[in-house]
Amino acid sequence: MQQGWGQGFYGADYALAAKFQRDGNARLVDCNTRLWRHSMNEQAIREALNAHWRASADGDLDAEHAIYADDAICDYPQSGERIHGRTNLQALRGHHPGKPSGFAIRRIQGEGNLWITEYTINYQGRIAYTVSVMEFREGKVVHETQYFADPFEAPDWRSQWVERTA
Repeated sequence: MQQGWGQGFYGADYALAAKFQRDGNARLVDCNTRLWRHSMNEQAIREALNAHWRASADGDLDAEHAIYADDAICDYPQSGERIHGRTNLQALRGHHPGKPSGFAIRRIQGEGNLWITEYTINYQGRIAYTVSVMEFREGKVVHETQYFADPFEAPDWRSQWVERTA
């Protein structure tokens, strides 16, 4: 199979790339414009995420929740809870009895409308490993799922296969 510029690029497959090449420059320009817009949208989402996590770390509730659509949903699967709407989410976080004293972003990864942030939250000296899965629509989070985990001691039985990182 011939390797084309579009193979695997933002999900475009070989047949689509070949069609753009066959149909001439007008279609190729259209494809490049859509890919550029897609890339710019991802850049805007990454910037919004960076601002969101900075505001979260700073305790700025208004700036922290600016990323959410009014009708956003946030799920906490481990506790079986769903929060409806940005207003409720902000109120819930504003009334948390143990305000976070620190955030450490480990990585942010995403493409298109689905983005994942892996981070730790320090709640009064207790670290919670956290994963946030965010789905965007028109530049705003419409659905977030958050997973929280406490650190635990690694069992000795698997030590021969792992590298200790902490």
